[in-house]
Amino acid sequence: MTVLNKLNDALIHRRIQEGSELLERTHKSANKLSASDMHSAAFAFCVSQWMDIGYGSLQVLDELLAKFTKIDRGRMNFKDYIQLRMAEAYRAFAVEDAQKTIADLDFVLQIEPGIVGLQLIAQAHFWKGRAHRSQGEYELALLHILKAKDAALELKAPEFVASMKIHESWLLFQKGQRRDALRLLDEAEVELATTEHDLALGNLESARGRFVRRSGEYAKAVEHFGRSVAIYSRRFSDHPNLARALVNMAYVKRMIALDLRERIGEARATAAQHNRCREICQEGLELLKLAGSIYSRRNHMTGQGSVFVNASYLHLDCGDIDLAEDEAEKAYLLGEQRQDHILMARARTLQSILHHERAEEQIGDSTDTAKHAALAKSCSENAIEIARMTQNKRLLAGAYIARSRTAAGDFFRDWETAKQFAALAGELLSKDDRDHLSKELSHLKGVILRATGIHDQLRSWSEGVIHDKTFQQVEEEFAEIVIPKVWQREGRKISRVAQKLSISPKKVRRVLRNVNLLEERE
Repeated sequence: MTVLNKLNDALIHRRIQEGSELLERTHKSANKLSASDMHSAAFAFCVSQWMDIGYGSLQVLDELLAKFTKIDRGRMNFKDYIQLRMAEAYRAFAVEDAQKTIADLDFVLQIEPGIVGLQLIAQAHFWKGRAHRSQGEYELALLHILKAKDAALELKAPEFVASMKIHESWLLFQKGQRRDALRLLDEAEVELATTEHDLALGNLESARGRFVRRSGEYAKAVEHFGRSVAIYSRRFSDHPNLARALVNMAYVKRMIALDLRERIGEARATAAQHNRCREICQEGLELLKLAGSIYSRRNHMTGQGSVFVNASYLHLDCGDIDLAEDEAEKAYLLGEQRQDHILMARARTLQSILHHERAEEQIGDSTDTAKHAALAKSCSENAIEIARMTQNKRLLAGAYIARSRTAAGDFFRDWETAKQFAALAGELLSKDDRDHLSKELSHLKGVILRATGIHDQLRSWSEGVIHDKTFQQVEEEFAEIVIPKVWQREGRKISRVAQKLSISPKKVRRVLRNVNLLEERE
C-alpha cells in the first residue's frame, strides 16, 4: 500500500494519530514534489482533508498549491485537475470564502462519481453542505450533508458518517427536530468514542451545549462547553472551534447573570448580588478575550465578529453602553465587509437594542431621544431585511423582537405594530425555545398587554378588528389571556385547566411556557 493510500485509509476511518505521524514523516519528501509528479494533486487534496480534521496550518496547504500556479491546467490529467480543485475549494472554505467554495464544488459535483471516486464525492458534498450552512442556507446545507452521508455509508466508513451526523444533527435542531438531533449525536459518539478524532468529539460536546442552552438549561450548557474546551485543548489549542466553544461559554455566562438579576430583582438586590452579576459578566469577557486572540491569530473574521457581538451585550449589561456601541459597530462593519448576512443581522439587532436603551434613558434633550428612537427603529427594520436573506429563524425572531420593543417604547407607543412583530417572533420560536429570546418575547407581550388592556383587546375582537391577523393568531393571543388566568384560579394545576377548558394538557403547558409561567416540564 502506498503512503497516499495509507493516508486516505487512515483518514476515512479517522485514525488520527496514525495519519498525523505518517504526514510528519512524509512532509519533507512531499515538499520535493513538483506539479507534474503523478500524485502531487492527489497529495494536496489528501492534505486538505487532513487539515479539515485538525492537522497542520494553512501554510502547509499553501506551499503545496503554490506548485500549481504556473502549470498549464489544460494539460493536466483530468482526475488530477479535479483533486486540485477540491484542495482549492477547501482552502477557500478555510479562509471563509463560502461563495468560491460553493462554486468550485458545484463544478466538481457535475462529474460522474465513477470517474473521480466515491470518497471525493462524499467530501465535496460534506464541504458544500458546511459552506451553505455558514451562509444561513440550511435547506441546501442539509441536502448536501445527507448526500455526503449516503456516499460515506456506501464507502462503509462509519467514522466518516459519524462526523457528518454531527452536522446533520445541528441542522435538524434548527428545524425544531430536537429528539432526532440528540439521537444523531448519541449515534455519532458511539462511533467516534474509540477514535482519536478530538475535533469531532469536541464538536459533539459543543453541539450538546448549544442544544441544552436553548432550552434554558444554562448550568448543563456550561458543563458541555467546558468538556468541549477540554477535548479541543488536547490537540488543538489554537483552533477556531476551541475559540467558538469559548464564545458559546461566554454567551451562557451572560444568560446566567441575566437570570440571577431577574430572580433577585433590580430593586431589592444587595451590593454583593450586584457584584456577583458583574463578576459573571467579567468571566464572560475574559473568555471572549481568549477566543478573540485565537481568532485573530487564525485571521478568522466570522469568529471575530461573534466576539464583538457577545462582548457588546456584556458591556451593555455592565452599564458601559459607549463601549457596547463601539463593539456593535465593529461587528456590523466586519459583517458588511464580508457580506456575512448572519453577522450583519445580529449586529443590526444589537444596535437597535442599544439605541432603544439610549432613547429609554431620556437623558439630554428631546431631539436626542427622537434620534435614538428613530435609529432603533431603522436598525431593527434593517436587521429584519437582512435576516430574511437567511434561513435562520431565531435570527429573524430576534430582529422581530427588537422591532416590537422599539414600537412599544416610550417614544413611539405604537402598540399595534408592537403586537404585530411580537406575534411574528412567536411564530418562529418553538416549544423547545426556553432561553432568553422566549423570555424577552414573553416580557414584551406582557408590557403590550398591560398597556393596551385586556378589555380593549377583547372589545376589538368582538367588533371584528383583528388588524390583518389570521384566526389562528387571534386564537393564540386569546389562549395566552385566558389560560394563565384559569391556571391561577385552578391552583396552578394543568390537569384541572385541561379538564375545565376541554383542551389537551400539552396545549396548556405550551401556552404557559409562551407567557413564561411554566419554568420546568411537568
